Amino acid sequence: METKVSSVKKEITISAQRPTVLIGERINPTGKKNLAEALQAGNLEIVRQEALAQVKAGADIIDVNVGAPSVDEVALLPQAVRVVMEAVDVPLCLDSTNPKALEAALKVYKGKPIVNSVTGEERSLETILPLVKQYGAAVIGLTIDDEGIPKDAARRVSIARKIVERVEALGIPPQDVIIDCLAMAVAVDSKAGPPVIEAIRRIAAELRVNQTLGASNISFHMPDRDLINSAFLAIVIAAGVTCPIVDVAKVRPIALAADLVLGRDDYARRYIKAYRERQKRQR
Repeated sequence: METKVSSVKKEITISAQRPTVLIGERINPTGKKNLAEALQAGNLEIVRQEALAQVKAGADIIDVNVGAPSVDEVALLPQAVRVVMEAVDVPLCLDSTNPKALEAALKVYKGKPIVNSVTGEERSLETILPLVKQYGAAVIGLTIDDEGIPKDAARRVSIARKIVERVEALGIPPQDVIIDCLAMAVAVDSKAGPPVIEAIRRIAAELRVNQTLGASNISFHMPDRDLINSAFLAIVIAAGVTCPIVDVAKVRPIALAADLVLGRDDYARRYIKAYRERQKRQR
């Protein structure tokens, strides 16, 4: 199953048979005081700089989220999308829980973006999916429903199936849905990892759709977070995640190494090229 998204100049294909696509997570004010304050002041220069830095680090797609307290997302999200489109030529992931903000951003976007996100909750399915169809976007489906985030793999798979079925019923191509099994913090529940990994494997085998994941969620409140994130990322890529949402500058070498081991890097060209580039920067 191939999911194609695009900007004006570039098309990205997401597929289990291709190298892992990295979605840059840095334009998100959650836990970032400086970014949140800039957004509250209507200053989008930091958004532009983050977009440039992430593409330089190797991001294939940029996630754009302006959801800080007291921010008018309906007004600011399309402005941020314009700024990022002007700064970089990669496709964008439009990230908001506000349907009006998403529609405002979709109206100004040039190309085929990803909408982040729809859930298995009825209100979300009824408000977000029509926008996805109207604007011809791809969409991330979160495995959460009206009962909350499941702790077990089976319910995650069931919600994913429900989202895919609703997508198809509305006439949206199934290849345009990307499932997110929602990583949870091991600091809260040390057994949180295995159900997510099992769900990813089952969805890859049974539904065959592409999958994303906010991989760094696994390490919240733990020491040496980068070590945990790196281990988890390699595992979930092997399980079936094809386009994780990550801090690209920190984890791209891990993704490249995983792709090499999984046979997705012919003659190790991408891995060796990235290694040589790192060596040059260190001289």
